[in-house]
Amino acid sequence: MEITPESFVEKFEIEPQAADAEKRIAMVSTHGYVAAEPPLGMPDTGGQVVFVIELSRKLAQLGYQVDVWTRQFEGQPAEEVVDEGVRLLRVPCGGDEFIAKEFLYKDIPEWCRNALAKIRSEGLQYEFVNSHYWDAGIAGEALSKSLGCPHVHTPHSLGTWKRRKMETDFPDDRESFDEVYNFTDRIKHEQKVYDSCSMVVATSPIQMDMFFDDYGLPEEKVAMIPPGYDDTRFYPVSEASRDSLREKFGFEGRVITSIGRLSRNKGFDLLIDAFAVVAKRFDDVRLFMPLGSESEEQAEDPMLADIVDQIHRLGLQDRVTLTQSLDDELMPDFYRASDLFCLPSRYEPFGMTAVEAMASGAPTIVTTNGGLYRTLEYGKDALYADSFDAQDFGITMCKVLEFPQISRRLSENGSNKARSLFTWSGIAQQLIAVVEGVESGSGKPEKLMPVA
Repeated sequence: MEITPESFVEKFEIEPQAADAEKRIAMVSTHGYVAAEPPLGMPDTGGQVVFVIELSRKLAQLGYQVDVWTRQFEGQPAEEVVDEGVRLLRVPCGGDEFIAKEFLYKDIPEWCRNALAKIRSEGLQYEFVNSHYWDAGIAGEALSKSLGCPHVHTPHSLGTWKRRKMETDFPDDRESFDEVYNFTDRIKHEQKVYDSCSMVVATSPIQMDMFFDDYGLPEEKVAMIPPGYDDTRFYPVSEASRDSLREKFGFEGRVITSIGRLSRNKGFDLLIDAFAVVAKRFDDVRLFMPLGSESEEQAEDPMLADIVDQIHRLGLQDRVTLTQSLDDELMPDFYRASDLFCLPSRYEPFGMTAVEAMASGAPTIVTTNGGLYRTLEYGKDALYADSFDAQDFGITMCKVLEFPQISRRLSENGSNKARSLFTWSGIAQQLIAVVEGVESGSGKPEKLMPVA
């Protein structure tokens, strides 16, 4: 039989169908309340959930079908549509009650068995698995081995770093750390996941250093990809619009803001100490902090009680406003209405809220106890200070409030820096580049964008 272009196509007619086959990615994030519209402020539900959902949306826009795998509990539906090309798949394990991220690992083998059963029943195949945090890292490694595809792990935070920070900040509580944070098991499992997965993703330069120094990973095993933000939501507005937003939030005078979960590592007590320095100098400045609670009854949260006592002890009860965490749709306007946004964390691998605030045009101060400050130029993009030093942090806030030219510079340049480095589209493209490097055997690809 004579071979012609026509006969070749006819003989291999399956080839065009294969070329059009869906490329599918498994995103694994097992703990917390993962949802299309995540209830931010709930236990173990914050920046990581936003990271996973937003990254999945951008990967779908690049032509992938994305399955976000998480744990099913408290009667949640087994499936949920997140967006076009993105669906959420919830798999049960460990009963129907919430399980804290520090101890979920014990039930991960059951979760994996149930997830693999669903994968096989639907005949799913994945280009790669991307897991998030160490509990999901255990699951992601098991799935990737069973499915024969690469496993890229994004830890978000590191056990060794958090333990050092906690030991420094709360030395008297050291004996109870394992009971609360499970550092021993966490670090042991982190090491196993990092050693066995295809690639580990650092989200900040300081985190990359710790992969080398604390976990002994070779340079070719670690890629640097920062978190991202949605540039269609977070962007600056005019002064007239800001005035309207300030009225919407009931802001009077100049307002310093911060936001996050009531957690010891978030450093809200440190920020209040720093604000006391500011309050002595400026009569018109107030502090506004929406705080999510890890307790179902926020008013009964002991950390909230401690903060309220601290505010009264410092005589700041007329200058500080505490509210429950804001709905996600209010976040862009919250940042835009702020005269200054502060990230005071004792320990912060990156700092998503600070990036969103910068992108929205809010002058921003970040902590030196995190990774974000190493990507920013001091005095141009943002200011940074040691949140353990109330005088240092407070005086740094005073600089922005005292000198309008500093405030304007940070607002404009911070927004430009966020847009140049941290959009979700760029983050998604970098992740695909990492996987392409893994599959080619070349390690980290040359086109991977470094963080300046």
